[in-house]
Amino acid sequence: MLATPVYIICSPSPQVGKTLVSRLMSEFLLLKNGTALSFDINLKEPSLVDYLPDITETADVIDTYGKMQLMDRLILHDRVAKVIDLGFHAFDEFFKMCEEIGFIKEALRCHVAPVVLFVAGTDRTSSRSYEMLRWRIPPGALITVHNEFMLRGELPEAMDGARVLRFSALPVFLKTYVDRLSFSFTRYMRNEKDPSTELHQWIWRNYVMFRDLESMTMPQPSS
Repeated sequence: MLATPVYIICSPSPQVGKTLVSRLMSEFLLLKNGTALSFDINLKEPSLVDYLPDITETADVIDTYGKMQLMDRLILHDRVAKVIDLGFHAFDEFFKMCEEIGFIKEALRCHVAPVVLFVAGTDRTSSRSYEMLRWRIPPGALITVHNEFMLRGELPEAMDGARVLRFSALPVFLKTYVDRLSFSFTRYMRNEKDPSTELHQWIWRNYVMFRDLESMTMPQPSS
């Protein structure tokens, strides 16, 4: 691993499926690498720490001490991939902090590769926030997430660029099933004997999508 990846999964809007994406990414990294570390910056329960308590820490950006603690962990090139489930209430403060301390440049200097996964919404707040990120985040490190369960139809035109992750909508009964606190995507794949089931295929497609994302966004060894 030439750089330590940090995946910032975020939205300025509630109820867009951000924690679901964070769970999937965290479990994928844990399966692939054998280790992962996630940070839960949320107010609402249940949140990421409730689903994956063994690899998740709570964090906040309310005060200077909390910000420093979090940033010290994020710029550490320890080869442990990290996931941030950034609650909508902390969206503005987090990226304001990143701008003030020059987080992106400092991370790259420390061999850490931040990737922002913006979970799209159709409201004005979502559109304004996406435009803000386009100015602050390098193009290759800003990915739009289209969660079709929450956002039916097409993405807003400004967000429908070259780098889009599309999560197909699960039927409601399967969505209810995976929302249980005891549910694990990886454990389901290991225990389900029939790989042709809709849920098995859905998880597999998303894991492959994350694998391809990693190959696109992480620095590659020179030949």
